[in-house]
Amino acid sequence: MSEPTRSADKARMPLHWKIGIGFAIGLVLGLFVHYGAGADASWVKMLTQYATQPFSTIFLNLIFMMIVPLLFSALVVGVSEMGDIGSLGRIGWRTLLYTILLSGAAVLLGLVMVNLFQPGAGVDKALAQQLLAEGAERAQAIVKDSSNSDSSGLHMLLSIVPSNVIGAASDNASILALMFFALMFGVGMVLTRSAAVDTLKRGIEGLFEISMTLIGLIIRLAPYAVFCFMFNLAVLFGWDLMLRLGAYVLVVFFALAIHMVVTYSLALKFVGGYSPLRFFKGVQEAMLVAFSTASSNATLPVSLRLADQELGLPRKVSRFVLTVGATANQNGTALFEGVTVLFLAQFFGVDLSLGQQVMVMLVCILGGIGTAGVPSGSLPVVALICGMVGVPPEGIGLVLGVNHFLDMSRTVVNVTGDLGIAAMVSRGEADGPSLADEGNSVG
Repeated sequence: MSEPTRSADKARMPLHWKIGIGFAIGLVLGLFVHYGAGADASWVKMLTQYATQPFSTIFLNLIFMMIVPLLFSALVVGVSEMGDIGSLGRIGWRTLLYTILLSGAAVLLGLVMVNLFQPGAGVDKALAQQLLAEGAERAQAIVKDSSNSDSSGLHMLLSIVPSNVIGAASDNASILALMFFALMFGVGMVLTRSAAVDTLKRGIEGLFEISMTLIGLIIRLAPYAVFCFMFNLAVLFGWDLMLRLGAYVLVVFFALAIHMVVTYSLALKFVGGYSPLRFFKGVQEAMLVAFSTASSNATLPVSLRLADQELGLPRKVSRFVLTVGATANQNGTALFEGVTVLFLAQFFGVDLSLGQQVMVMLVCILGGIGTAGVPSGSLPVVALICGMVGVPPEGIGLVLGVNHFLDMSRTVVNVTGDLGIAAMVSRGEADGPSLADEGNSVG
């Protein structure tokens, strides 16, 4: 790479700064119009109907377009890597078990807190319904499909196993069935040993890489999309929008903090026999790097070094668990997704039944395995779940504006969870140190 090209790369403004600027400008202009001209002014309706709303719809459609290939490939690759090395088969299945349990605990905690504190409640329902009525045709179709669907527990259980995978892939309401198929497909790849399966796996990895490249291109439109989202919302809701948004950020942040400090400590102590004090002291550097980069993949080299030097974990465990966990163990992201969907449901006055919240929880757990370990990798999953339960997808504009800080925070939880699972899986491995003895001798 030439020096001028390097200088241009360094001078380019980071994407999250562009998104922040778009968020601020859209919010300020929207508030100005809300308290100046009002949402009912003819020119405001023309602007939203023919400019800001169509652009935000295009952005959402591009996100939805990539959901099926991205989630299918990421979930298949994530599960298949759990046991693709024969000598680590037992470690792989234990890693998968702990990943599911921690992700389930994270999502459950998030759903409890968002139901308890109701960060999205209190918005004028008439205005919310107005936004629904003026929303994109795709969002209206999703809401209609959701209201006509059977959300009973038995129907939900039966619908998880698809009779037609292609049909499930084409229907947002049936996306859980597609994820179940991807999960089974990944398990099948683990159990099947042949050159043809290895070739197929490389092909699916290629699909994942292509999907990530396209998602990266689409996300470049986010600064302009978030401007449109925030302008449309601020025109309708005024300062009430800021109050709801601040409450949402606090709920997500404290839910992440409780999960990391309390849930991880209990799991380390009682499952891994490892001292939580020693563990958190040893992983401080990885937590800082994770917060600054907002990427589990970028933090992986630091995590591997700390697992060897600070935690004393056996290499055959740490190499496998941390490498897979950078993509497959995203329980902080799963928590974020669950809280976000319920917050947007409260904001728009969409009542979710207990069955629908259980569905959100299941998809978030699987989404935690199938979410890419890169900045903003969870946004397509959030849009997907919103569509499944009838929440207007354009609501993700609220999330985009504050996403970078929350992305940094949940990445810390993800990376700490990877190291925590590595410590738990290491317990009892013959070639590793006695973690129970070491943990009890410190702190």
